[in-house]
Amino acid sequence: MKKLQIIGVVIAIAVVLLSLRLLNNKQSTSEADMPTAKPVSQPTAAATAAAPIAKRVPTEIVSEHGTRVDQYQWLRDDNRENPEMLAYLQAENAYKQNYFKRLEGRVTDLTKEMRARIKEDESTVPTLQNGFWYYTRYEQGKQYPIIARRKNTMQDAEQLLLDGNVLAGDSAYFSIGNMEVSPDGKTLAYAVDYVGRRQYAIKFKDLDSNADIAGVIEQVSGDMTWAADNQTLFYTNEDAETLLPYQLYRFKVGTDPTNAVLVYEETDNTFYLSISSTKSERYLVMSMNSTLTSEHRILRADDPNGEFKMFRTRERDLSYSIDHMDGQFYILSNLAAINPATLKSEKSDNFQILQVQDGADFSDAKKWQTLVPHDAAVFLEDFELFNGKIAITQRSDGLSKIRVFDLATQKSELIKADDPSYVMNVLGTPDLSSGLLRYRYDSLTAPGQVFQMDLATGARTLLKQDAILGPFDATLYESQYLHATAKDGTKIPISVVYKKTTALNGTAPLYVYAYGSYGASMDPYFNSNRLSLLDRGFVYAIAHIRGGQEMGRKWYEDGKLLKKMNTFTDFVDVTDHLVAQKLGAADNVFAMGGSAGGLLMGAVANLAPEKYKGMVAHVPFVDVVSTMLDESIPLTTGEFDEWGNPKTKVYYDYMLSYSPYDQVRAQNYPAMLVTTGLHDSQVQYWEPAKWVAKLRYMKTDSNPLLFKVNMEAGHGGRSGRFDRLGETAEEFAFVLDLAGK
Repeated sequence: MKKLQIIGVVIAIAVVLLSLRLLNNKQSTSEADMPTAKPVSQPTAAATAAAPIAKRVPTEIVSEHGTRVDQYQWLRDDNRENPEMLAYLQAENAYKQNYFKRLEGRVTDLTKEMRARIKEDESTVPTLQNGFWYYTRYEQGKQYPIIARRKNTMQDAEQLLLDGNVLAGDSAYFSIGNMEVSPDGKTLAYAVDYVGRRQYAIKFKDLDSNADIAGVIEQVSGDMTWAADNQTLFYTNEDAETLLPYQLYRFKVGTDPTNAVLVYEETDNTFYLSISSTKSERYLVMSMNSTLTSEHRILRADDPNGEFKMFRTRERDLSYSIDHMDGQFYILSNLAAINPATLKSEKSDNFQILQVQDGADFSDAKKWQTLVPHDAAVFLEDFELFNGKIAITQRSDGLSKIRVFDLATQKSELIKADDPSYVMNVLGTPDLSSGLLRYRYDSLTAPGQVFQMDLATGARTLLKQDAILGPFDATLYESQYLHATAKDGTKIPISVVYKKTTALNGTAPLYVYAYGSYGASMDPYFNSNRLSLLDRGFVYAIAHIRGGQEMGRKWYEDGKLLKKMNTFTDFVDVTDHLVAQKLGAADNVFAMGGSAGGLLMGAVANLAPEKYKGMVAHVPFVDVVSTMLDESIPLTTGEFDEWGNPKTKVYYDYMLSYSPYDQVRAQNYPAMLVTTGLHDSQVQYWEPAKWVAKLRYMKTDSNPLLFKVNMEAGHGGRSGRFDRLGETAEEFAFVLDLAGK
């Protein structure tokens, strides 16, 4: 089943708003009102050329709550064709390259070092579905995955389904998105992207003849699922401008794609439409999800020309997801069962699992029976169905755990872990009757492992351990799970890892990472690339700040909308705690975040620049107010419940108080490396471009400010697995150089 979007409720508190508006009035002096600042180049031992200085063209950004003057709005070009804009981005790339000239050797060494740890001919654990074992593998020296299968047993001949290396050709960017095999195993539908903007083409392949099937569906979201007739594919189409998935089509494979039938169109542009199937393969599920609200409609998979039936209509703040097994629908929701005393349904903060009989009136909450009740200390995230069992992914004490629930006895048991900081994830298995639960176990100090548990006996088998080549010894590293006290008294979890030989006396360089938005939890996974920092004496920390949901749904709600400032101050408080505990040198602290984590970097750089020697902001969301005012930009309308709608003054003022771009002022900033992709569909390239341009003009220090623009990729950076290592090597080289390592 697809993971439920976990969300929060808008709580407008006038006292908080007033204090933050006062803060905004004190700190956000308009750039137009600033004394004329001289452009500052970034002199370093390596940089011989002056930094690019973008021209200033005053543009009014008008809203009903105020007009802001944006000197760099000219850098926005939706078509990405403006020669002057492109020339500026190329100049930034050239400046960045010039800075890195003296670091070229280190970047090369780091890339080789990280690549040497990788088992290049790697393969995933095979998964059985409808008589075939499916797996993904890589070949030595090749960038892209190969998807293959074997019939009946893994000893049978391999059938190659897709070779990403062949499909990529000489394209600068390539990605395989979703792929679905028809229930009879004879037809493959797969989505490919050659730009990086997450606009896919769906193609088809006859797996008996290994020949392509005519008819390509262009410029769609890539979300799709098969009906039981093995001929009908349902897929979602997206708006060409906003990239919002909003239409569901029914398509008969082998026919002209222009004849696809529109089944449903979502008219509320705060909702995202998706299509999936239940694990039982009995039903197709059309889902409409916004940040706060869910609605699902179901159709029997063997009736593709029928009409989708409403499961439960959308209701503000009601979130739920569904799956099906043995004549029952299972529901993960924040809706509690009917309270017998009040005869009313109540919301359940940390979610619970309910069930309702197939064929019942799903809209009647009285028919929804609680199976696994709400627990104030345990946040239920997801579940996977097995005959007689449910594997539940949950969070408690800030860690991701797995609980196995027995439907017959109504009892459950947690799978044990051996590390202070770890993460467990259920790996989806298509077969309901297998009785075998697969899950992945990671910690900060040891490579990930894939286990298989026999649900009948509890016996556990190790199927795979990630291989780390070269001189690696997990016993040389140590992790801790700590808590920092925020200014409001809240305890903020922190996962920390370091090499045991690193002196924890306040002299080690410290690298702090966080995200803190959308309820996304930053779990303590093992990362072999990180060893290149740990082996050079760094302490690495993951700050589990509010805005994620490591500590439950309230943790998310306390870091969004009118409480967003908690995300930023939590990060600063975590940094202070780590330094106070001598886990890092006060004058050698670095920070990193990407996307909404880049927003975090920008906000913290304005709030507490003196606490960080350097920052890395990948594809940062930094022009919050302007972006959220513009409903033509992808993601905007779907995120009003995350950030607020600036058309409402309370949110406009609050966003303005922390928006990194708006809050740039004349002060010293840390050394910074900023990255973006020209074709980014999540955070448009002009946000970081404008931010860097304004920082150059306003900042009063001579610390390096580098801006890297990938002219051939989107939000995720380069697509090849080895190319991505080069990007990480540049990040590490930048930080290591500043740290004197």
